[in-house]
Amino acid sequence: MTLTTVRIASILLGGCLAASVFSVPVFAIGDNNSTMPTCKKGEIYDQKTKKCVKQQSANVSDENRTDYAYSLAKDGRYEEALAMLDTVKDQNTAEVLNYRGYATRKLGRTDEGISYYLKSVKMDPQYAKVREYLGEAYVIKGQLDLAKDQLNTIKAICGTSCEEYQDLNAAILDPSKI
Repeated sequence: MTLTTVRIASILLGGCLAASVFSVPVFAIGDNNSTMPTCKKGEIYDQKTKKCVKQQSANVSDENRTDYAYSLAKDGRYEEALAMLDTVKDQNTAEVLNYRGYATRKLGRTDEGISYYLKSVKMDPQYAKVREYLGEAYVIKGQLDLAKDQLNTIKAICGTSCEEYQDLNAAILDPSKI
């Protein structure tokens, strides 16, 4: 083989390796910025087995149920999300309260959503996602001063480049983005 042939082969191999690394699907389950796949009604996505299983027979953790409820809500399945949250044993976590607030707000029950958000904030004042959603609820109610207070708190938590800050700022600037 000539030196040129070896170089071309090396470049091609490197390109293939790079392409394979970037083409693998990644699920960052467990953080607030990601969602997991949703299943048909009556099933839940089991993070351990990486498949949909019957909800009644599922032996999944509260964290899995909470994350799945959020995925349902982000998919517009708000009633199912609330029903899934009802299956969580520990109802008194910042995430459960936040996601319950999100689903109820999206169902048009903004004041009820705010009440859940405020409970979540009491539990974890540094939880930027609940601050974002609380701010969005205030935008819906036309209380931009309170929304901007949440935006400033988010800025103190994670700066202006985090998703929560950018999303709430966009909602304040253009409420149709909510």
